[in-house]
Amino acid sequence: MTSTEERTVPTLLYQRARVSTRDQRIFVLKLAVVVALIIVGGALALQANWLAMIAGFIVLGAVYTHAVELQHQCLHHSAFTKARPHRPVGVLLGLPLLVSYSHYRVRHLQHHKYLGSPQDSEFFGFDTRQPLTFRALFRGLFDYGRVLVVIREIIRSYRGTWTYDLGQISDRRRREIVSEYRLIGAVIAVTAVVCLAGFGEYAVRLWIAPLVFAVPMHFLVELPEHILCDSETSDVLRNTRSITGSWISTWFTNGNNLHVEHHAAMTVPINRLRERHSEVQELATYVDHTYAAFFRRVLAEARRNAGAAT
Repeated sequence: MTSTEERTVPTLLYQRARVSTRDQRIFVLKLAVVVALIIVGGALALQANWLAMIAGFIVLGAVYTHAVELQHQCLHHSAFTKARPHRPVGVLLGLPLLVSYSHYRVRHLQHHKYLGSPQDSEFFGFDTRQPLTFRALFRGLFDYGRVLVVIREIIRSYRGTWTYDLGQISDRRRREIVSEYRLIGAVIAVTAVVCLAGFGEYAVRLWIAPLVFAVPMHFLVELPEHILCDSETSDVLRNTRSITGSWISTWFTNGNNLHVEHHAAMTVPINRLRERHSEVQELATYVDHTYAAFFRRVLAEARRNAGAAT
């Protein structure tokens, strides 16, 4: 493979683009699909037949995972033509997986700023700079302990002791984060009341059981972004991975598979990243054709590290 300097100079990859009315319509359509799938998944989850019920859990877990990827687009203000709708929509999209929009946004924008440096710290905490092992994959795949972290943040928010631990943020941003954790706490409290009132089965079927599936799904969506890439450089063509994928994987991850394209120009609407993929295929170091190829690579590396440890 030739070096980056010898390859074609990108003409589109780093270009910024404003959100158009068409881009906004596409995002609103995605939101409508989310609502439709929640209705379908909820109807299945409430069935007496256990196969239909489990199918409903999986559908709802997948939708809740997909919603966080839509929330990610809101973080970058690349969903709507105006800035104002991004936070309220983003807050709602994050509620099923207990993700504070504003906290995620602060951490994620720092991730974009410091990618390839020691200051990099993504909101979802799988450290891609550490050796890839089966144990690390298992911990990330079933990171249900994150719920306890959220509960800690909720308690700190209600006590008025919440602080940001990775630098300075404005008082306004801190108030937004605190208010969102208080909202998440209120949702949990209402759910507890519903359970105590004798309707716990609905809470379990429509939210708690789907979360069991959503946590590993979300981990698998996030994993390819920077794992097994060059973590010692700030060059997005070497520290980030893209996966060509299919239309269904691109929809489900909301374009998270086109991650080099996203880091190269993070405010570009997600639906317009595909047109930049040919340049990434030409220039980037880490591009996989399918998710299956990527996960085979991950398993091979974990096996290699397991063999090295024995």
